Amino acid sequence: MKILCVGDVVGSAGRAHLRKTLPDVKRKYGVDVCIVNGENAADGNGLTPSAAEFIFDSGTDVITGGNHTFRRRELYEMLETNPALLRPANYPSSAPGRGLYMVDRGRYQVAVINLAGVVYMEPLACPFDTLDALLKEAGSPRFCIVDFHAEATAEKKALAYYADGRISALVGTHTHVQTADEQILPEGTGFLTDIGMTGPVQSVLGVKPEQSIAKMHGKLPVRFSTADGPCRMDAVLLTLDDATGKAAALERLQIL
Repeated sequence: MKILCVGDVVGSAGRAHLRKTLPDVKRKYGVDVCIVNGENAADGNGLTPSAAEFIFDSGTDVITGGNHTFRRRELYEMLETNPALLRPANYPSSAPGRGLYMVDRGRYQVAVINLAGVVYMEPLACPFDTLDALLKEAGSPRFCIVDFHAEATAEKKALAYYADGRISALVGTHTHVQTADEQILPEGTGFLTDIGMTGPVQSVLGVKPEQSIAKMHGKLPVRFSTADGPCRMDAVLLTLDDATGKAAALERLQIL
């Protein structure tokens, strides 16, 4: 089985590049399930219903979220009504939406879990305990992909080792920088610290460089906007063993 996980989509520029490149990538690699992190896909930040629909219509099966998911209140109803639109599961139960979705293909099902880190981020519920609860809820699925939206690289890898052999792969999002540490852990779980970003190449994490410089150098509030110019889609292609659900291969992709 082939699973494609796409890094954080940034603004309308990132959405347009996703639509332009995703269909060809899916055909080329024979992708069975496509998972896209869309928490920054609206211009400015966050995610709107129209931006989410655009991502789904571009060929996405599941949209995962992160710490910016709840910035746009107009998304809250869609989080409740569309089960394939996820937010991190370790937010309080009072938050709209859910963090687990089962992609049902008839002959097989793929569990997709969305979690957020707590190191240098919001003090949410423990991602380790939340993962245990979700795996129990899903009935210990053969195929399971975790999008761990976290800041600290050590927290991402610790959770991957904690889940090793119980999930197919854990891939990180949030930092917008693709890491070069893909590996298969001893018990068969695939791991990549961060998938990267889908958005403008000449940018600071998708933002116009001069705006990021003004914020970091001047220390005053700055309204960010998506940078101009050519874009790139960062992704990771996971090949899973059909019999065991464990990772057989990981390939990082950067599609201009």
